Amino acid sequence: MVRRVTWSQYRESIGDRTSLFTALTDAVPVESALYPGSYVDLSPSTAIATVTYIDTDARAAQFFADPKTVAAELVGRTRPGAGQSVRFLAADYTRPLDVPEASADLLVSLFAGPVWEHCHHYLRPGGWLLANSSHGDASLAALDPALSLVAVAHQRDGRFMLTSDRLSEFLVPRRPEQADAGRIRSSGRGIAYTRTAFAYLFQRL
Repeated sequence: MVRRVTWSQYRESIGDRTSLFTALTDAVPVESALYPGSYVDLSPSTAIATVTYIDTDARAAQFFADPKTVAAELVGRTRPGAGQSVRFLAADYTRPLDVPEASADLLVSLFAGPVWEHCHHYLRPGGWLLANSSHGDASLAALDPALSLVAVAHQRDGRFMLTSDRLSEFLVPRRPEQADAGRIRSSGRGIAYTRTAFAYLFQRL
């Protein structure tokens, strides 16, 4: 039997990312998002109208299969207009998805792996990628000329803030020879930077 898990329980282990998406949507116009490797993290739906969540974990599928539980988790936590459509795909994001090309305003990659390389075609031109470097996605994104760093996300006292100050100081490798896409892919890890952030916001050029 699959052990039931909720977003409330998950927040206790990873922290509440709601303010991350509040800050993001205050900074850039996002109406739709794609979140591969989401598990049961509902935080994007507190600030974004339409979110498609993607995961292969059976516990995530069980959670999203109960619309009443999902709706109850969002009660009192959404901004006006947010949480209107919550869709879940029990799928491997490295394979073709039932998602229209260039349909998402935002692609989310947090602790999920090489989301950008497999899902970039679902992001519209001018859209945004939110990624961290845990599994190398931000490191790969930093090497892609199709993307431009526009902001970084910091966490302080349990809350997130987004800033575009001194962006040139971020994503500077401590060891320049490690800034190699093949090496990052094979290791499955991000490289070390002289200055770090929780996550990085890129815009697709």
